Amino acid sequence: MVSAVAGEARYVPDGIPVVVTGVGKTAAAVAVGRALAGRDTADLVVLNVGTTGALRDGMAGLYLPSLVINHDVNADAIRAIGLDPQDELRVDGGDGTVLASGDVFVTDPVVRERLAERAHLVDMEAYGVVYACREYGVPVRVVKHVSDSADEAALDWPALVDASAKVLGEWVSEYVR
Repeated sequence: MVSAVAGEARYVPDGIPVVVTGVGKTAAAVAVGRALAGRDTADLVVLNVGTTGALRDGMAGLYLPSLVINHDVNADAIRAIGLDPQDELRVDGGDGTVLASGDVFVTDPVVRERLAERAHLVDMEAYGVVYACREYGVPVRVVKHVSDSADEAALDWPALVDASAKVLGEWVSEYVR
């Protein structure tokens, strides 16, 4: 189990190991890589649980994204010079939603609107988690609960995370064992 901060995994049942990565894609990729390095991963599945901002009005509840995009990279420019930015990563077992992942804590309505053109949700770590798992050949699932609407209300995240953590803990209790 992987979460950005301990509060997101607060209600994960005892006995399930949790890796707390810290905030952002780089911290997430390094922490997951460190946790996977040198261990037998043959029967391992990584589960990334955490909060997410809704980029589109009316979205609430729990989602299992099928695609995670790195919204911080200038992918078109990188493709133009003949390189693959690997800016979109597929996640098996998802529900069809798209999660934009980046190192920007989205509170600006202009940024929200731009991201909503490509994605339903936004977070700061899932891309790093999925990328690291892919590099190690380990299956991964992403489970996110909408905590806010990726606008100025997102600044209330510290007060909202516990409600999301409860829902995530209930999901883990029901689907993991």
